[in-house]
Amino acid sequence: MIHLLRSRATAEQLTEMLEELTEYVKLAVDIKREVVAGGGELHADCETVLLEDGSKQENVWGADWWPLTKEVRYGSFINIRPGQNNPAMEILDPAVRDRVNVIVRRFFE
Repeated sequence: MIHLLRSRATAEQLTEMLEELTEYVKLAVDIKREVVAGGGELHADCETVLLEDGSKQENVWGADWWPLTKEVRYGSFINIRPGQNNPAMEILDPAVRDRVNVIVRRFFE
């Protein structure tokens, strides 16, 4: 199940987001609006939820949340953006990574 989060995830929401992959949650993070969509099988599904909610593509980045280790990982196909100087699956810009990290931790820690 994919949840659109505007505030901290509840335990119930996290459980539902973990249904698909069990160990971690795929996320799309809007670094400008500070909203997160999480859950499901693909980062692209989460990205679609944010875009339908009014996010702009250039502000949405893919990440994963690993609740047992409280780790944020920054790899996703939706991050491949040569036009934004990000030709890799990993988020390369340290400022963008830091922004994603801060937002994810605010919603999940």
